[in-house]
Amino acid sequence: MTSSVPPVRNRCRTALAALLCAGLATVLTACGEDPDEGTNGVGKLTAPEIEKKAQGAADAADTVRLAGTLVSKGGTYKLDMRLKADGGTGSVVSKDSRFELLRIGDELYLKADSGFWSHEEKSSDSSGASGAAADKLQNKYVKVPENDPAYKQLRGFTDKKTLLGGLLSLHGTLNKGDRATVGPVRTVQITGGEGEGGTLDVSLEGKAYPLRFARGGGAGTVTFADWGKDFPLEAPSKVDTVDYGKQLPRTAS
Repeated sequence: MTSSVPPVRNRCRTALAALLCAGLATVLTACGEDPDEGTNGVGKLTAPEIEKKAQGAADAADTVRLAGTLVSKGGTYKLDMRLKADGGTGSVVSKDSRFELLRIGDELYLKADSGFWSHEEKSSDSSGASGAAADKLQNKYVKVPENDPAYKQLRGFTDKKTLLGGLLSLHGTLNKGDRATVGPVRTVQITGGEGEGGTLDVSLEGKAYPLRFARGGGAGTVTFADWGKDFPLEAPSKVDTVDYGKQLPRTAS
């Protein structure tokens, strides 16, 4: 009588061999995977080269949208700004206030609610806006005079070169970090020091745009998007604008 055991053993051995071969093939494939396959190749560069590539892409882009949180001098600020070479628009939110900025060339406009102006009154002795003025100013665009002490600081929030220059600077020795993602986009990270000098995510798809910057010490994270996507900048109507002359109420002497 012929036993049926050997064929079963043969089938088992064949199935086991196929499984082992498949597993081995998977391992070999994984080991041979190129993390830069299908990317722009930036991940193969050194950390200083990646930084230079990212800064070059940022400088060459006409526009960008910047959003996130920054911690400075004990205060936390949430920014959402759209910037271009000749101006910008967006909002800045802090613990005590929220205001919007609009700049077209050298003309800078500030819009805030009465709470913002009332806070300015309390924090600036007698130089703030009165209650009546605060009511008049709320939700109106106030044209900021160029000789007002606040002009330069406020303009900085709308200046692409100034704002990006401060946010894309890594401190300490540059190192290449991990591969990550910002939304659906693959990135390569570069760090200043071991991260205490900031961490920058650079796109591995398309142009090497900066996509996210985390400041060292937990001092905030900002994302960058809409590189090169144009947007309109239009001056507010006269009906929605208040001109206070040489200085804003809160900075008048």
